[in-house]
Amino acid sequence: MRDWNRRHCARRGHETYAPVGSGIETELAARLRVETVHGAAWRCLRCGDFVIGEPGGSGPAHDAPIVLRGKALRDLLILRVLAVERIARGVIIAFIAWAVWKFGSNQNAMRQLFESDLTAFKPLANHFGWDVEHAGVVERIRKAFDYKPKSVHIVAGLLGGYALLEAVEGIGLWMVKRWGEYLTAVGTSIFLPLEVWDGWNKIHEHKSWILAACTFSINVGAVVYLLLTKRLFGIRGGGKAFEAAKHADALLTVEIAACESPMPQARLAPAEVAQAHAGAGELALEKAAQLSAEPAAGED
Repeated sequence: MRDWNRRHCARRGHETYAPVGSGIETELAARLRVETVHGAAWRCLRCGDFVIGEPGGSGPAHDAPIVLRGKALRDLLILRVLAVERIARGVIIAFIAWAVWKFGSNQNAMRQLFESDLTAFKPLANHFGWDVEHAGVVERIRKAFDYKPKSVHIVAGLLGGYALLEAVEGIGLWMVKRWGEYLTAVGTSIFLPLEVWDGWNKIHEHKSWILAACTFSINVGAVVYLLLTKRLFGIRGGGKAFEAAKHADALLTVEIAACESPMPQARLAPAEVAQAHAGAGELALEKAAQLSAEPAAGED
């Protein structure tokens, strides 16, 4: 089983924080700090390991950053994957929109170029017995040349707007913004009926429908995932329940709850807390010993 917390800390570094104050911060600091022969070690708010050195931040307990960990960290990875998929799709659609716009602006020149290339290709097609003049793809291209430039430009504009929507969705998801999640859920849901209609036509016309089915499955999965895990539109308690669950998973919130607990065993003295963290402190000592041994080895 993967430990997403430690994997993330290995890539981005640990998140440590020193509570400073005269209230609960005193007991909270005792829970997050241990003394070693190499100095103080502070507990990482993401992976829970003790890290020797100065904390990354300090201040009142309520000013401590909310560090994503556990399930929230996995959700972040999924959102980033969806964001990359949306941005990549937006780039592809934007390129298609540009090509359609250029096509509408140069229809006559492109028609002449197409007909000249088709004439040069006919001998090879006739050699293999292919009637290129009546091929379906050729007829569709010739039909496209008959569209009015204004109509082609309207199509290009609609494609450009769709590409912009996909890019904005991707940016919102990457930044883990609530509006990005709502925009993705709504924007994707609007086009689901069109995807169903397109897939049904391809099946009815005996065309390849696998790509359409895969796209439809990805979009449905994304919408369902966002609705349930992000609690959009009031589902499962809505945004307040989502924020409460995120705060409840934070290590600092758990430690604050332990400090405020009326249970005697949860209210340990600083010395007892240090003793309870002895195992983690030993790990910090081992790491420190390795670090201090490296310069000596270099000198030899």
